[in-house]
Amino acid sequence: MEISKILLLVISLVAATCFLQAKAAGVYCSNPYSRCYYKTIQCPEECPSTTVMNSKNKVCYADCDSPTCKSHCRMRKPNCNKPGSACYDPRFIGGDGIVFYFHGKSNEEFSLVSDSDLQINGRFIGHRPAGRARDFTWIQALGFLFNSHKLSLDAAKSATWDNEVDHLKFTFDGQDLSIPEETLFTWYSTNKDIKIERVTMKNSVIVTIKDKAEIMVNVVPVTKEDDRIHSYKVPSDDCFAHLEVQFKFFNLSPKVDGILGRTYRPDFQNPAKPGVAMPVVGGEDSFKTSSLLSNDCKTCIYSGSQAEIDSVKSEIEYATLDCTRGASSGNGIICRK
Repeated sequence: MEISKILLLVISLVAATCFLQAKAAGVYCSNPYSRCYYKTIQCPEECPSTTVMNSKNKVCYADCDSPTCKSHCRMRKPNCNKPGSACYDPRFIGGDGIVFYFHGKSNEEFSLVSDSDLQINGRFIGHRPAGRARDFTWIQALGFLFNSHKLSLDAAKSATWDNEVDHLKFTFDGQDLSIPEETLFTWYSTNKDIKIERVTMKNSVIVTIKDKAEIMVNVVPVTKEDDRIHSYKVPSDDCFAHLEVQFKFFNLSPKVDGILGRTYRPDFQNPAKPGVAMPVVGGEDSFKTSSLLSNDCKTCIYSGSQAEIDSVKSEIEYATLDCTRGASSGNGIICRK
């Protein structure tokens, strides 16, 4: 009798696994502003699923904003050496692929991305050892404004680092938000326009803003090796737990601004000096906000106004061109970053 129960359980697990893989074998593109809208993109054989229990395994990712509508395998944690990343102290890689540093100031907030329908701010933490001309800084928190919602994600302060402790803290519309410490647990806002998914039980999540952005986040400390190499002189009562982040954006307008957001403009000229080991970009006064969930910086364009959002969307409609000069039917695509 006991063997029959075990066999039945095994069969059920195998069937469930096959169902999930079959379901994930094709990824549906639901974003009406993407080039691949309403298409189902097949996943590679080596990563047939969009979710895995082991965070070290790759998953299927369909680039619905790609002209070729193809999928590829990728990790579900930030890649600090790819465009859209913000890691270390802090080092950014823009949408143009150029590496630059923006140090800001400790215990202040700055606009990372500002569009008509999305605002993402970052809070910087750090300190200034004796003899230094500026603060060493790291991104400690992110603030999101979208669809009249306000979401924050913080790395909690800790004197020492413990991998068995979850350092992530969340708030949603002014209330503390509890996300159970379960791998792949997913939380949705009421209208399902914001999603938070745990990649691992602790310190790693993916935040998805519907049809606008995907943000992979890790919490990490400043290690003793980092401290030794860079002479941070980290105090004994703070390991400076901070965020490693990688952004993937959809439907950004040509007017998008922010420290990172402006690098996605079609006409952006990066002020980072080529050939410099650490090209530092300034402009703190232009991007500073009064709080983590404010949109009051000098370059902020977020309003949340539906009229402005509709106006921006009309600017980013994908246009088609007759590339054949009448010889035969055919279309081309105007590509934007």
